[in-house]
Order: sequence, then C-alpha cells, then structure tokens
Amino acid sequence: MEYRSLGRSGLKISALSYGAWVTFGDQMGEDVALACMKAAYEAGVNFFDNAEAYARGRAEIMMGNIIKKTGWRRSDLVISTKIFWGGKGVNERGLSRKHIIEGTNASLSRLQMDYVDLIYCHRPDVETPIEETVWAMNQVINQGKALYWGTSEWGARQVTEAFHIARREHLLPPAMEQAQYNMFHRERVEKEYISLYRDFGLGTTIWSPLAGGLLTGKYNDGIPLGTRGTLTGYEWLRERYEGAEAESKIRKVRQLKLIADELGASLAQMALAWCLKNLFVSSVITGASRPEQVVENMKAVDIVDKLTPEIMDRIEGILGNKPVPELDFR
Repeated sequence: MEYRSLGRSGLKISALSYGAWVTFGDQMGEDVALACMKAAYEAGVNFFDNAEAYARGRAEIMMGNIIKKTGWRRSDLVISTKIFWGGKGVNERGLSRKHIIEGTNASLSRLQMDYVDLIYCHRPDVETPIEETVWAMNQVINQGKALYWGTSEWGARQVTEAFHIARREHLLPPAMEQAQYNMFHRERVEKEYISLYRDFGLGTTIWSPLAGGLLTGKYNDGIPLGTRGTLTGYEWLRERYEGAEAESKIRKVRQLKLIADELGASLAQMALAWCLKNLFVSSVITGASRPEQVVENMKAVDIVDKLTPEIMDRIEGILGNKPVPELDFR
C-alpha cells in the first residue's frame, strides 16, 4: 500500500481507502462488513470513511462495533465522519454550531470513539454563515473530538472563504475536501480546485471512483438484481445506468475494457489506478459489498505504473472529456 500526505498536513493516509456509503446497513450486515474491513486492513488500508447520514446512523454503529471486535490499535486507524444530515428535526441538519456540536457527539457515541481523525462538512449550507461553521469546527477540534476538519462537495469559492476566515481569526482552516472524481466526473477536481492545491495545500479524498459501479462494466447490459441500482431509497442512482447519457458512457466503458485487458487488469482496477495517477488525490475511497471485491480493488496500486503516458493518452482519446485549462491572456 502507498501512503500519501493529506494535503500539507503531517497525516499519512492510505492511497486506497474503504468507505461505508450504501453498503453498510443497506447492502450487507455486520458479519460481511467485518470481513470487508478486515480485507482492507490486511491490504494496508488505514483510512475508513463514514458519515452520520449513512444508513441513518447504522453505518457508524456497525463500523464502531467492528473496530471494537477486531481490537485494532486506534493509532493505526484514520477514521472519518461527515456532518450535515443528522435527522428530521429542524436543527438536526445543516452546519449550524448547534448541529455540528450535537451531530459530532452523536457520531462519536455511535462509533464508540473519543474522537475521529477527520470530520467533514458533508455539503455546503447556504443558510448558515461560513464563519459560524469555521468557528464550530474549530470548537470540535479544540475539544479533542476531531483532529482535522474539511469540506465535502464545496465549491472553490466557498472553500477559499473558509480559508480566509480561518486565517483572519487565527483558526485552523479546512485540511481536506472530499469530492466526487472518476473518469466521467473530472471538472471540479482537475480544474476548479487547482488554486486550492496551489494556494492552500488542500488535500482531497475522492468518492465514487468507479462512477457508482459503471466503470466496473457490470451495468453494460442493464441493471443486475442485487446491485445498488435496485436498492430501495437509491432510485436516484438509476439515471446513472439508464438513458441516452448512460448508453454513451457504457459505449466508452466497453472500449476502456479492451485497454484494461491489455494491461492484465480488471476495468475497476484500471479506473482506480487512473484516479491514483492524479497526485492531488490524497486517497481514493473504495466501496465493496464482498471481501473478494476489496481484495481485487486493492490490487489497483500495482496497476498505476502500467498507466504510461501512451496508455493515458489512449484513455483520454476514449473519454474525450479532459477539462480545458483557464486561458492565459498575458
């Protein structure tokens, strides 16, 4: 396993990590989740991602139980959670000081931990001043309940404002951003955030590296039973797998599969390795509903060196979506 710095911080996290979204509590029970986490841990994964919203809190409960059962040293783990959707109450969602403090306490209780290593603002909150959120996140850190804080799916302007507030008030700025990134979703990580890497040393932990499973090839002939596209409550995912836009992507997936075959890799392994080629990516968060999938995903670190400039150019030729850099008129 490769370990990368989280932005300019001193924290080292595994380049491939394992997350609880969709699977924990919705696709599998605790025994399978335990087997998956063990497979990831044995492959060198130290970063495990979660959120208060995942399975309405059950994902945190499951992960907490599993870590307690394994007896893993807490210092060997990097655990995250995300705050925004904590419940149906009027103050149980968003990024107010009240919900950040209460949501953090509730997450720690479910995880059975004194602190998390990373805590994210799960989405931007247009109804709460960013200054209030920055102060609240610093309060969580000052109380020893989290070590680093960051954002998830915030725009570059919002992250920049948080940095400026933190510097003005002598507070800790966000250390990381969690963003969707894959072969089909690139603009934000590869273009919008460039100034954040350069000016602030922001780290990135990226989610959906396989485009919700599309880049595994399993949706090439429709939506198989038992996949996330058929889960109750995740009907919104179906648009990724059906319709004209999905068909266009599936045609590209079939072409990408030919390159993966040449490399002696699965399509999923190549897609994960492609994400790892971006050195601004601190960690690629993987998901899996079976330990065998975890083992196969972890082999992606061995594929990175096979993605030569020539291979990357061939992939770009298929994708045809490389973000265009800002024009320099000087």
